[in-house]
Amino acid sequence: MERTLEKPKDNDLKQVDKTIWEIPTSYKKGMLVPARIYATKKLLDEMDAGVFNQVTNVACLPGIQKYAFCMPDGHWGYGFPIGGVAAFDAEEGVISPGGIGFDINCGMRLVTTNLTFKEVQPKLRELVDTMFKTVPSGVGSRGFVDANKSQFKEIMSYGSKWCVENSYGWKEDLERTEGYGKIDWAEPEKVSQKAIDRGMNQLGTLGSGNHYLEIQIVRAENIFDEQIAKKFGINEAEQIVVMVHCGSRGFGHQIGTDYLRIFEGAMKKYGIEVYDRELACAPFQSNEGQDYYKAMACAANMAFANRQVILHRIREGFSKVFRTEAEKLEMHMVYDVAHNIAKLEEHTVDGHKKKLIVHRKGSTRAFPPNHPELAQLYKNTGQPVIIGGSMETGSFLLVGTQKAMDETFGSTAHGSGRTMSRAAAKHQVRGEQLQKDMEKRGIYVKATSMPGLAEEAGFAYKNINDVIDAVSQAGISKPVVKLVPCGNIKGASSLTTIILFFAILFVLFLASIL
Repeated sequence: MERTLEKPKDNDLKQVDKTIWEIPTSYKKGMLVPARIYATKKLLDEMDAGVFNQVTNVACLPGIQKYAFCMPDGHWGYGFPIGGVAAFDAEEGVISPGGIGFDINCGMRLVTTNLTFKEVQPKLRELVDTMFKTVPSGVGSRGFVDANKSQFKEIMSYGSKWCVENSYGWKEDLERTEGYGKIDWAEPEKVSQKAIDRGMNQLGTLGSGNHYLEIQIVRAENIFDEQIAKKFGINEAEQIVVMVHCGSRGFGHQIGTDYLRIFEGAMKKYGIEVYDRELACAPFQSNEGQDYYKAMACAANMAFANRQVILHRIREGFSKVFRTEAEKLEMHMVYDVAHNIAKLEEHTVDGHKKKLIVHRKGSTRAFPPNHPELAQLYKNTGQPVIIGGSMETGSFLLVGTQKAMDETFGSTAHGSGRTMSRAAAKHQVRGEQLQKDMEKRGIYVKATSMPGLAEEAGFAYKNINDVIDAVSQAGISKPVVKLVPCGNIKGASSLTTIILFFAILFVLFLASIL
C-alpha cells in the first residue's frame, strides 16, 4: 500500500461539533471506520500532514471499532500519531506496538505536599539540586535499585506492589495508581534477555527526551473546581506539588523493538497488509499477539515500579532539604496514569457491550465517576487525569467524564504536543541562554545536556491552555487545577539518543530485506 502525505481537502474534513473533525472512509482506500480528530480550529491548523496520514492509516487496521481518534495534542509519531486512540475487537482485531509506543507505560505521577511556595522559595535551588542528584536522568542513567535477575522478574510481574513490599513507598500509593500499579497478565518468559539486561539497572531513573521531574505551584486563580481539588489533596493557594513524567526506559524500548520484528513476519503469516510498516501488527488472539501483550505488561509494570522508586527518592530528597519526615510533609500521591499502553476493556459499541483491546499512544484514560475499575477514593470524583505541559508553561490536573466513556473509549489528551522538531528548536535557542531566561522568570532548571534542554523549549510545543480548552469544550475531561512550574529536572536528550534511534531503525530495515 502507498502512503498519502497531505492534509485532507475541505470537502474531506467534516466538522461534527465545535471540537470534532471527521475524515470519512471514502478518504483512503481500505478505511474501515472514519477518523476523528478532537481539536479547536486553531489546533487543527497547527497539526502536520503526518497526523492526518497516520490516523487514517490506523482506521484501516483489522477489527477497529467506531473511529480512529487523535487528541488535540496530536502530532506525528511512530505508526500511530502521538495522541492516537484506537480500539479493536478482542476476538477479531489486532494489537500493534506502533499504537502503544516504544516507551511502554510512559506516564505521569503527581504528589502533593503541605509546603507553600513561601517556604520552598529560599531553598528552591538546594531542592532542585538535591532532586537532580537523587533521581538520575539522561541516556544510560543507572538507577537507585540494583535489582538482580530474580528480583527484576518479580518487578515485571508485580510492579509498584513489589516496591511497596520492599519499602520503596507507602501502601496508600497503590490505590492511587492506575490499575493499582500492577498488570496481572504479565509473563516475564515472553521478554528477551536483551530487554532484561537493558532494564535491570534503570529503576528510579528519568531517562531522556521530554521526561522530567517538576516542582510546581498552585495559584488561587488556577483552581477551577475547589471541591474536587480538596478531595485530591490540593487545599490551599501557593501549595507546592511535584510532578513526574517518565516510563519503562530502555526495557520497554527493547520489547517494542523485539516484537516489531516478530510482527513483520506475523503479518505475512496472517495475510495482513498495512499502509506503513510502522503499524506492524498481529491478531490479538494469535500466539504472537498474546506474547506481545504479556511482554508489554511486563514493561508497564516496570514503568509503574520506576515511577514508584522515583517517588520514594523524591520523598527522601524533600525530607533531607526540609529536615523532617515525608509523612509530616504530607507527601501523598494524587494519582499515577499511563499514557502509552494497550488494555483489554469493556465498552459499548452500537448499543452492545464488547471486549476491546484499547490502544492509547500519548493519550490518557479519563474514566468517569463510579467506573468499576476506579478505587473507592475516586468513585465520586472520577479518575484523576494528569496532562503535562512544557517546562515553561505549566501542567493540568483534570478528571474523567462520562462523555469520554461514551465517545472516546474513556480517553483524553496527555500533554502539549510538539509543533516543532528537536533540531528546529535547537536552531532557535541555546540551552545555556534558555536556562538563564527561565531562571529570570522564576523557574530554576537543571538538565543533563544544554542542547537537549534547548530541544524542550516551550515554543516547540502547543499552548497547553489551548489543549485543555479543547478537551474541556469536548467534555472528555474536566479541568480541576493548573500547576505552574518553579523548578525542573530535565532528562534532556542528547546525540547518543539520536544515534541509538537511527541505529534501531537501520536494524529493522535490514531485518525486513534479509
